[in-house]
Amino acid sequence: MTQLSRRNFSLALGAVPLVAACTGNGIGSPGPQKIDARVDATLAQMFRQFPATQGLDTKAAGVLVMPVVTEASLGLGGGFGRGALRIGGATVDYYSMTKASTGLQIGASQHAHVLFFMTDESLSNFRRSPGFAAGANILYAIPEGGETLNAETTTSLAPIIAVLFGQAGLRVGANLEGVKYTRIIP
Repeated sequence: MTQLSRRNFSLALGAVPLVAACTGNGIGSPGPQKIDARVDATLAQMFRQFPATQGLDTKAAGVLVMPVVTEASLGLGGGFGRGALRIGGATVDYYSMTKASTGLQIGASQHAHVLFFMTDESLSNFRRSPGFAAGANILYAIPEGGETLNAETTTSLAPIIAVLFGQAGLRVGANLEGVKYTRIIP
């Protein structure tokens, strides 16, 4: 177990403004129109790069799109992003995403991710939760380079499928462990 020292705590607190400043997602961020525009652009990019995701979108009960997620770490890390939940192509709610991590880590990165809720039950559980935490019930489809999603992903019976893409920065890897989604009013 990692001990949280005063020095590590100070370093982690120093990373918080960095995370908020990197994306424009921090305090005083843009309203719903800007979030919706980012969501539209993210979906268009994903469909263009990974055409198989159009089939997931068609089958999904709902889709949560996080256009820009910024993460930073130096021992302790954090991440933040804002996005929209869409059902039938229409935005029904806005969400923020926060992430905390600890361990041997350093760097900063940005990525986009989309959660496809493949069942009405998974979507309902997400919407009813006061703070949904991503967990083991998510199938990850992390396309790298120009590759497409494999057939297992597009035909999966997983209740939630996560597509992470567009990663840039100095941090290696992206996942949704320790991520919490909370409904917001932008």
